[in-house]
Amino acid sequence: MAEINKNDKKALTEEDTKRLIKIINDIKFGTVTIIIQDGKVIQIEKNEKIRLV
Repeated sequence: MAEINKNDKKALTEEDTKRLIKIINDIKFGTVTIIIQDGKVIQIEKNEKIRLV
């Protein structure tokens, strides 16, 4: 099991957190995918669906 070093940088920066919250608030239908590498967020993907009713 890997040790947790409290001095490591956070996986999600404050700027990334704000971006993620905005994406979640703006999307009505779809998915948000967070890509993590080495314990850090490297990419956020938004796939929005538009419902034609």
